[in-house]
Amino acid sequence: MAALARLFESVLEGVRDVSPRPLSVSQLRAVVALDRRDGINLRELAEQLDSTPPLVSRLCDRLEAVGFLERLPSARSRRELTLRLSDRGRAYLQDLRSRRRDRVEALLAKMTPDGRAALATGLAEYRDLADETPDLHP
Repeated sequence: MAALARLFESVLEGVRDVSPRPLSVSQLRAVVALDRRDGINLRELAEQLDSTPPLVSRLCDRLEAVGFLERLPSARSRRELTLRLSDRGRAYLQDLRSRRRDRVEALLAKMTPDGRAALATGLAEYRDLADETPDLHP
């Protein structure tokens, strides 16, 4: 089981090799979270990232500095800001996902049909189990 876990981890790391520059892994996680839940506030983003508001605020400062994040007045409260991905942030994420997808597709094309079928079956089972047991998510 441990060998399979290491193998799976190495596959995931290979997909990550399609560089997320200029972002750190933490910043990339924030960009993905904002893409999923556009228009959230700092507290909600901190919860999504399992972090603290002060750390996430500094992370947002860096995202804003590279032009990937917009802080806008909230419709709910004058004391609150709404966080949104900028057009540049969305374009970056779309490009990153496209490059990762191209890499995965190129590798899948080299696999045998039996190998692809086995991978599809195993990944579907893994996804279903992960969805059923959210307490195991990192």
